[in-house]
Amino acid sequence: MGAPLVGVAPIFALSFMGFGIGKKIQQSSPDEALGPAQLAAAGFLSGFMTTVIMAPGERIKCLLQVQQASTGPPKYSGPADVVKSLYREGGLRSIFKGSAATAARDAPASAAYFASYELIQRWLQGPDRQKLSIGSTLFAGGMAGIFNWIVAIPMDVVKSRLQAAPEGKYKGAADVLTQLLKNEGFGALWKGAVPILL
Repeated sequence: MGAPLVGVAPIFALSFMGFGIGKKIQQSSPDEALGPAQLAAAGFLSGFMTTVIMAPGERIKCLLQVQQASTGPPKYSGPADVVKSLYREGGLRSIFKGSAATAARDAPASAAYFASYELIQRWLQGPDRQKLSIGSTLFAGGMAGIFNWIVAIPMDVVKSRLQAAPEGKYKGAADVLTQLLKNEGFGALWKGAVPILL
């Protein structure tokens, strides 16, 4: 519980900062409304920026989840122990294993999230969004979350398998994807979709 809570504030700070930067570099004036592709590009930057914190956090989480599900004695006593062990075993590279897969999940998912959130709010309340109600905001946020995960789930499955695998099992995310499709079929990319989307 502690590790996710420690990471949440910086992740969201980077996410919203990245979205703000992404919008700003595309606007000719601060009040210029961006189109769907521009909003998605700003969201993409947002997701990419969070990878520096998200990737090691996801790696730690995956290893602890695999350990919890196994029947043998625990290898790690907690998140800090995971970091120490990974560093001893393979340095920073081991801690950041799966960073490209995390970015490949989060950048497109954040593009979908931020673009859909802004566009749904405009659709509900007009382009100036001056009369947003709590209900409109909740609906837009909920729908944006669904669009985020619809985009993210396949790469999340690949990323999680890569990060939880023993060293040397896969050559990278592309190898995970190839083996997953070959051995389990296309449907395996959507494992866990129902609980996530509910």
